[in-house]
Amino acid sequence: MAQKQGTKPAERTREEPRDLAAAETAESLGEAEVLSEDLHAQRMAERLKMPYVDLRDFEIDADLFRSIPVDLMFRYNFFPWKVEDGRLVVVISDPSNVLMMDELELLLGRPLIPTVGSPSAIQEILKKSESSQRVLEEATEEFKLQLVQEDEEGEDQLTIDKLTSDQSPIVKLVDTTIFNALQRRASDIHIETRDREVMIKYRIDGVLHNAMEPIDKKFHSTIISRIKVMSELDIAEKRIPQDGRFKLKIRGRAIDFRVSIMPSVHGEDAVIRILDKESVNEEFAELRLDVLGFTTEDLKKLRKFIREPYGMVLVTGPTGSGKTTTLYAAVSEIKSVEDKIITIEDPVEYQLQGVTQIPVNEKKGLTFARGLRSILRHDPDKIMVGEIRDEETAQIAIQSALTGHLVFTTVHANNVVDVLGRFLNMKVEPYNFVSALNCIVAQRLVRLNCPKCKHPVRYDRTFLEESGIDAGRYGDHVFHEGKGCLDCNGTGFKGRMAIAEILDMSDRIRQLILDRRSAAEIKKAAREEGMVFMRDMAVQRVLEGLTTLREINKVTFVE
Repeated sequence: MAQKQGTKPAERTREEPRDLAAAETAESLGEAEVLSEDLHAQRMAERLKMPYVDLRDFEIDADLFRSIPVDLMFRYNFFPWKVEDGRLVVVISDPSNVLMMDELELLLGRPLIPTVGSPSAIQEILKKSESSQRVLEEATEEFKLQLVQEDEEGEDQLTIDKLTSDQSPIVKLVDTTIFNALQRRASDIHIETRDREVMIKYRIDGVLHNAMEPIDKKFHSTIISRIKVMSELDIAEKRIPQDGRFKLKIRGRAIDFRVSIMPSVHGEDAVIRILDKESVNEEFAELRLDVLGFTTEDLKKLRKFIREPYGMVLVTGPTGSGKTTTLYAAVSEIKSVEDKIITIEDPVEYQLQGVTQIPVNEKKGLTFARGLRSILRHDPDKIMVGEIRDEETAQIAIQSALTGHLVFTTVHANNVVDVLGRFLNMKVEPYNFVSALNCIVAQRLVRLNCPKCKHPVRYDRTFLEESGIDAGRYGDHVFHEGKGCLDCNGTGFKGRMAIAEILDMSDRIRQLILDRRSAAEIKKAAREEGMVFMRDMAVQRVLEGLTTLREINKVTFVE
């Protein structure tokens, strides 16, 4: 992965120490710790009479990085900066360790000029750099050289040392692929089989990216077998789909992986869903609706609906549109010791404190419908149903909402109006349906411009008109796009936010549904009542510089 060449980092000597009072003014304990570490590094540089390198906004020399073995950089916590007079200038966390410096010079076979950097900042640069990608590439190289036998021994710990020392190429490739996926914030790993090669891709912020160069097809069955062994699936069965899961411990953190194997024309494909519960739980500890991207007005509406004593809050959208996250945020906001909240999900992706969560297990006969019936016998106040898939579940969920429970659930539909058709096709009585509903939320996720590399751009009139934007009004508007940098892995995007539309089930809307009026009439009435449609919200986010016009065109219809 090529990195951008940039300006050299600022160099601070002992004559220019950073303000020592900065730690006292840090807004949080984490910031204070980082500042304290920086101050320690500065004092070490002053004591050793060495330059201190400020690693904020540091841009690496890609060619120089490639010349150093990956395992050495992680082991000694350093990276190369530049070459001066034939000597390699390195940024290292502890140059006071003379034996270590001598050992490093011996291993690299060249004289070194040490400079001092913060240990955590060096680690962060190594993580964000191509180093972890190179571990993956080096693992891949071994596949092109020799055929290997599968090692069926599973590993419960993944570390850089293990990845660089493991002698089994198959294990090394699979483990490194997983490790690198976590480093790059991937949500899924896709292993796709072609006629002559195997492609491995990561889904990052909802978009697929190639993880590495294609792998020779002859290693395909061994890679799939390794994944099956880890997931405790049948290695011999290659004709039907299989689902499984496994757990790994990485840096002391347990992470769950959900595996789906599916036969295709050229062989079996695999998708590994990464469920980093502990990491997400840290975020979810303070997860609230206001961090998801809703407008102030929509937020006010939604909070009103989720605090109703009974009824149904329905969230809709395609797979991967953040429906579950929205429901979790809603449940997190309203949970209290006075209420019993029970959820039934497939699977339970993230654990919420103070909430009873039930996983669907269809093999054992625990379906959404059966689980929901059982939940109602446990005297809940609020219920969350992961997804309404069939007529039976829909009927029970609506009856629950009508009998004094607050029900949160999801259904697959394109927009708030399409939901109505879905339920009517499930043979749900329209009167019961509209009586139970509090609101319908339709949402999508859009990628956000990377704050580090976003820059102003102008779009031509043709593109604006094709995107449904008034070229006369916005022809001179300054839009923003990301160029691609180290921080965002060259994509120009970092993170996602929700764009949504909320249909308030007013008396007028209810009557239109009962009268079986057209979708156009319902939309017109909703707009007159102040509803902001998804496309309008998306365009507003573009005008604010948060995302791009091309990005919203991918997830919303141009009207």
